[in-house]
Amino acid sequence: METHISTTPFGRRTMTLGQIANQARAKAMPKETVANKWHVFQHIREARELLGATDRSLAILNALLSFHRETELSAEGELIVWPSNEQLIARANGISPATLRRHLSVLVECGLIIRRDSPNGKRFARRSRAGEIEQAYGFDLSPIVARAEEFRDLAEAVQAEKKAFRVARERLTLLRRDIVKMIDAGIEEGVPGNWGRVLQSYQAVISRLPRTAPRQLVEDICAELHDLHAEIRDVLESFAKTQNLNANESQSERHIQNSNPDSISESESGSRKKKEASGSVAETDNVRSLPKRDLPLSIVLDACPNMREAAQAGEIRHWRDFLAAAELVRTMLGVSPSAWAEAREAMGEVQAAIALAAIYQRADQINSAGGYLRSLTDKARDGKFSTWPMVMALLRAKLDEGKHRQTLENVTSEPGPRLEVSASLLNSLRKRNR
Repeated sequence: METHISTTPFGRRTMTLGQIANQARAKAMPKETVANKWHVFQHIREARELLGATDRSLAILNALLSFHRETELSAEGELIVWPSNEQLIARANGISPATLRRHLSVLVECGLIIRRDSPNGKRFARRSRAGEIEQAYGFDLSPIVARAEEFRDLAEAVQAEKKAFRVARERLTLLRRDIVKMIDAGIEEGVPGNWGRVLQSYQAVISRLPRTAPRQLVEDICAELHDLHAEIRDVLESFAKTQNLNANESQSERHIQNSNPDSISESESGSRKKKEASGSVAETDNVRSLPKRDLPLSIVLDACPNMREAAQAGEIRHWRDFLAAAELVRTMLGVSPSAWAEAREAMGEVQAAIALAAIYQRADQINSAGGYLRSLTDKARDGKFSTWPMVMALLRAKLDEGKHRQTLENVTSEPGPRLEVSASLLNSLRKRNR
C-alpha cells in the first residue's frame, strides 16, 4: 500500500491555489534535476522583492537549508527537513516563536517551501531498520530545485534593472553637470543668448525629480535634459566657430597689410595728416589705447558698490548674478528694452551690464540714463568705447573721496582750542584777500 503524504496544512491554516500549483510544479520536475542550494539561495535573495520575500523570512530559509546535509539537492533525493521550532529559532539568531511562524507562512506563500504536516502537526521522520528515511513530515525544499532556473532568471532581471538604473543616474549626473557648467561658460564668455531663460528651463526640469525616483522617471528627465544640453551646446559651438572665423580674418588682414609696408606707411601718414588737420588726433590715440582685456568681477563691484544693493539677497558671486542685477537696474533707471537690447548687441551682455552699473553708480549726475546708454552704444559700434576707463574713473573717484574724508577727519581730530568766528567776519576776510 502506497504511503500517503499530506499536502494540506495542519490546523486552521487554509489551503490556497498557489500552494497547489507550487506542489504540482515540484511533483512534475524531472528526476535528474539537480541544483546547488546556496547558489539558488543567492538568486532568491537577489530577487526577493519580486518574490515578495523579506529579509527575516530569508534568514529562516537559510536556516532550513542548513538542516539538509547535501549541498547539491536532487529531485531523486529526500528534500524534506524537520527541525523543531527551537532548533530553527537557534539558527535564525534567536527570533521569537510568533515571528518564526509568521515568516514561515511568508515562505510558503512565496512558493519557496512546501508544508508536509503530519496528522498531529509534529515534524519528524520514520526510518527503516537499515536507517533509510521511509516517511518524513516537515518542510519540503522541492521548490528550491524545481524553480532554480526561474529564480536565476529573476535574479538576472533584477541585476539588469539595477544596472540600467545605475546607468540612468550616471547619465543624469553628467547631464546636470554639463548643463550647469555650459551655462556658466556662456555667461562668463559673453555668449549672446537669454541665459536666464535657459537656467529657468533647467530648474523646471530638475524640480520634478524627487529624492527617490524610479528608473523610468530618471530616464524621462534625462531625455528632456539631453534636448536642453544639445541646444546649449549648439549655441556655444556656433559662437566659438564665429570667434575663430573672426580671428582668422583678422590675422589674414594683418598679413595682407604687412606684405606691402610702403602702401601702409603712405596710408597711415595720409590718414594721420587728415586727422591732425581736423583736430581729432588726441581722440584717435585715446581710442587706440583703450584696454582690450576683461575686467574682473571683483573690480567692477568695487567700483560700482550700488549693484550689490540691487542684487537679490545682496549677493553677487558670479557673472550671472551680476547680469540678473543689471536687469533690475535697467528697470529702475527707466532704460527702454530696445536701448538695452542694442547695448547688449553692440557691447555684449557682460560689457553692457558693466556700463549700466557705472551709469547706476552715477545716477545722480546723469539726467537720462537711457540716452547716455545709447550714446555709449553708438561709440561701441564704432570701436570707440571701452568699459575699462569708466570703471577706473569710478575707482579713482572712490579713492579720492576716501583720501579727502581721511584728511577732514585728521583736521577735525587735531587737539587744541578751536576759534569760532561769525559769518560776517568771514565775509570781510574773504573781501580783503581778494
